[in-house]
Amino acid sequence: MGVRRRRRAGREIPWLDDEAGRLVRPYTVSNGRTRPTAHFDLLTMVMATGKRPVTCQGPDYTQVLGLCGGPVSVAEIAAHIRLPAVVTKVLLADLVDCGALAARAPVPVSACGAGPPNRTDRALLEAVLHGLRKRL
Repeated sequence: MGVRRRRRAGREIPWLDDEAGRLVRPYTVSNGRTRPTAHFDLLTMVMATGKRPVTCQGPDYTQVLGLCGGPVSVAEIAAHIRLPAVVTKVLLADLVDCGALAARAPVPVSACGAGPPNRTDRALLEAVLHGLRKRL
C-alpha cells in the first residue's frame, strides 16, 4: 500500500497514508473553521456552476468540484472525500461564496403536496417492523 503523494510546485507532498488515513487533520483543511457561512443540510444538493474559483484553491476544493458535475448531496460529498460533514460544509460554503457552486436546500415533504406535515403512515411503519422481526 504505502503513502500516496500529490505534486505541488515541482515536489511531491504526502497527503494520504493507506493505513493511517489522511496525514493532514480535517480541521486544517478548513483553517480551523467549524461554521460554514451558509446553511447546509446533509440533503442539500450542490452543483458546479462552471465558474473557476479564484480564492478557493487546493486539492480539497478541486476534489469537491470534481464530484459536483451533476447535483450531489452534502452527505455524499462528505463520504467521498472522507471528511466530517461540518468540514465539508465549510468547504462547500467557500465554493458557493466564490460562485463555483450553486446550492439548493431540500424541499420539505409538506411542500410537495404529499399530505399533512408530521403525519406518519402507520401501515408502512407496521410493515417495516414486521419485516425486521422476520429477519431477526
